Amino acid sequence: MLVRHGRAAAGWGQDLDPGLDETGAAEAAAVADALALFGPLPVYSSPMKRCLQTAAPLAHRWAVDVTVEPRVSEVKAPSAELPGRGKWLDRFLHDRWDDQPEELLAWRDDLVAALVDIAAGGDAVVFTHFVGINAAMGVALGDARVMVCRPDNCSRTELSVVDGTLSVVQ
Repeated sequence: MLVRHGRAAAGWGQDLDPGLDETGAAEAAAVADALALFGPLPVYSSPMKRCLQTAAPLAHRWAVDVTVEPRVSEVKAPSAELPGRGKWLDRFLHDRWDDQPEELLAWRDDLVAALVDIAAGGDAVVFTHFVGINAAMGVALGDARVMVCRPDNCSRTELSVVDGTLSVVQ
């Protein structure tokens, strides 16, 4: 299961690695409540603060450690400089994977490989990002658009892996 992080304290073009704001912290607690009966399961997270902080309440409730998985981290913008990142993301989200440079295709392929690797160990919860969920959904659906869905903060997306192939459960 993929869980998008809670609401961040700053926007994508404002901070390279924001934590959660108060609403995001409440969303993280609510997702822990919603998933509590399904575990304990392994918990994986992007190394970004907002994902780690979203994963923490569930991991605490299940008394498990959070495994940091860098391959499910946020997509890398062409520049780490804050000015222009938001505009780049807006353009990127309305584009197609077929038109992306090799480094972005490699990021998507690494993310999908991470999900396949995690699934090989059984059910798990993976805390990740908007673009990561879209990348996984696009591969699962055979859809080349960068944005195929609009996952809300702390939304849950259930995928399955059969013979190394992602498919959407719900």
